[in-house]
Amino acid sequence: MTGMALQVVRTDGILALYNGLSASLCRQMTYSLTRFAIYETMRDYMTKDHQGPLPFYNKVLLGGISGLTGGFVGTPADLVNVRMQNDMKLPLSQRRNYSHALDGLYRVAREEGLKKLFSGATMASSRGALVTVGQLSCYDQAKQLVLSTGYLSDNIFTHFVSSFIAGGCATFLCQPLDVLKTRLMNSKGEYQGVFHCAMETAKLGPQAFFKGLFPAGIRLVPHTVLTFMFLEQLRKHFGIKVPT
Repeated sequence: MTGMALQVVRTDGILALYNGLSASLCRQMTYSLTRFAIYETMRDYMTKDHQGPLPFYNKVLLGGISGLTGGFVGTPADLVNVRMQNDMKLPLSQRRNYSHALDGLYRVAREEGLKKLFSGATMASSRGALVTVGQLSCYDQAKQLVLSTGYLSDNIFTHFVSSFIAGGCATFLCQPLDVLKTRLMNSKGEYQGVFHCAMETAKLGPQAFFKGLFPAGIRLVPHTVLTFMFLEQLRKHFGIKVPT
């Protein structure tokens, strides 16, 4: 991974490490906004007349529904994000060279049709469900378990431990679908669908579904930790209480 990063810097410059940043931000503003809003709103509604936190299976159900919806809403930006990051691997003649996320969305719609914007929506929605269960549902449950030990109070260290656990869960749960999603989005028609893509990947062995697990963890675990540590501070300063 370090060797690849150095090669990218040597050949394309340090800014190439941030290829697809605008698309990644656009994706977060659609995908994450949707799933967090649905999960938090529904959890607060369900605990309104409840004493204590929700059972874990309810959290998983909420996480799944929230993630499915967020994954679908964020699919167009996700498609552009994958393409922009993959551009550096292609020969110059085959690069799409999107200027930014909005340019990518416009060009995909104009050149390939609106339907193409939702290419891989099934996979993205499924991945969204798994990562949301891993992040939001597992974070709430991990925090509940950590606090129930009596050794830690509801402080920033508890938030760090809980979010680290959640990040690990999310990485492991969604990596197989991440592999399939990337293959589908970068395909040029060689796969007939999700099942066919999964069967072709399975021919490479079980480890093929977890290809890139470590780099994925390096990205997703710190992302999860920072997300929830900032979220908890915002809750604290805005006086928002969550049953634990």
